[in-house]
Amino acid sequence: MIIYSSGITRSMEPIRIVTPPLMANAYLLLGERPSLIDCGGDSSFIVRAVSKHVNPKEIEFVFLTHSHFDHAMACVDLKRWFGCKVAMHEKEFELLKSGYTLFGYRFYVEPDVVLRGGEVFDLGGIELEVIHTPGHTPGSVCYYEPDRRWLFSGDTVFAHGAFGRVDLPGGNAFELMESLKRLAELEVERLYPGHEDVVEGNAKEHIRRALEIARMIL
Repeated sequence: MIIYSSGITRSMEPIRIVTPPLMANAYLLLGERPSLIDCGGDSSFIVRAVSKHVNPKEIEFVFLTHSHFDHAMACVDLKRWFGCKVAMHEKEFELLKSGYTLFGYRFYVEPDVVLRGGEVFDLGGIELEVIHTPGHTPGSVCYYEPDRRWLFSGDTVFAHGAFGRVDLPGGNAFELMESLKRLAELEVERLYPGHEDVVEGNAKEHIRRALEIARMIL
């Protein structure tokens, strides 16, 4: 287990940023170590959005839930322009190294932090636990804030019982089912998914519903 700690506590609600080109959610966390969870596919857009709240040079980490271009492609420029550290699961990095293309989009970035699941990052008032949740992609991860019961779920699970598609390269229905089972065991009050609505209360029930539906159709 890897623990990053600043020793300073500060708390702020996640700031949702809906990003082009496919309306993916990114989340700005303004603890003592400002960070992004996902960043979208348009570098200039995310810089303008972040600049309304904090100097982009202060962003320390870009935590990727997975490597699909609509969630991650802007990290190439964020790293180059501002020195942000990119955190990505090892299996997602393998996809990028293979030359993986989705809908004609291709990008490449060397992660500064290679995730395997189980890592904990202390951002100063906000703690993120990395949970490996394959299924949508081999290296999809969720980030869990245990004290506040927040779950940043990428494209693994969404509001109202929806869950990530498994028909794209690297998708796996069995693995997604197992990931949903694992997430359904967590105490989750708020769900911050990779698309569409944020769930601001009793989010655990939305995850349980996703598991029920997945059991019927996957």
